[in-house]
Amino acid sequence: MDVIPAIDLLGGQCVRLIQGQYDRRITYRDDPAAQAREFHADGAQWLHIVDLDGAKAGRPVNTESIAAIAKLGLLKLEVGGGLRDETAIRQLLDLGVTRVIIGTKAVGDFEWFTRMAETFPGQLVLGLDARDATISTHGWLEDSARSLLEFAIVADALPLAAIIYTDIAKDGMLTGPNLERTRALVEAVDTPVIASGGVKEAEDIRKLKPIGVAGVIVGRSLYEGTLTLPDALAAAG
Repeated sequence: MDVIPAIDLLGGQCVRLIQGQYDRRITYRDDPAAQAREFHADGAQWLHIVDLDGAKAGRPVNTESIAAIAKLGLLKLEVGGGLRDETAIRQLLDLGVTRVIIGTKAVGDFEWFTRMAETFPGQLVLGLDARDATISTHGWLEDSARSLLEFAIVADALPLAAIIYTDIAKDGMLTGPNLERTRALVEAVDTPVIASGGVKEAEDIRKLKPIGVAGVIVGRSLYEGTLTLPDALAAAG
């Protein structure tokens, strides 16, 4: 199980949003590249980046920061936020990003997402952000009528790198991941599932491990000090 530290970018800074609310943000670092170097020094192999400005704008915005991290050549990057067309996907891949995360556009235009998955096999990640069992889109600002599990099962037929499941109610709250819904998703699909949201301490990762997730994203717990990356990696085995 991969442990994937997260950097959320807003105005070029590393921040965390509480339950996805832009007016409830905590700013941690002014230098995302320096943070990436620290994560690598602590043993990370992957880095999860969300362009929060991009999620609102519908196009990549923090490309300068993403490019600076990619140029370090230290970590494999997965990046999401505002990717709504093929040009944006190619832009990030050309910067050196390993895989890109599509959420809103995948839910709103599945035919397009299918074409992109076939065009970039193994390089796209489906980002499913949910309140309860319902998918949310547009940087968590809008709720759709789509069922998390039903949509994931349909998308499972595509050549995806992974599915990232984020429980919005848990994200940034340090109250533990949604184990029940994560388990249901893992059992419903063959595509690797990455859990996101709520991890506070190493015990949370130990609880996720037997579920069979391919990875877990950790963010606020690392910045707040309730979890260290070495301890998280040890818990993941």
